[in-house]
Amino acid sequence: MARTTTSQPLLAAVGERIRKRREELALSQTEVGEITGLHRTYISDVERGRRNLSVNVLERIANALQVPIAFFFM
Repeated sequence: MARTTTSQPLLAAVGERIRKRREELALSQTEVGEITGLHRTYISDVERGRRNLSVNVLERIANALQVPIAFFFM
């Protein structure tokens, strides 16, 4: 995944939904990283809207956070 230099509105909105859900589950970024096989800094970048996610990565995060992928776009 390429890093973006500025947050795009959709990426920022998806990242915010991911962060809120992670916090609802009382999971750290490290824990989500361990569940998904992604590095903590990658999760941090996602939450800040700095990563352009693939569908496969978004699915791994959705599974870790126990929500359907559509949850991030509601």
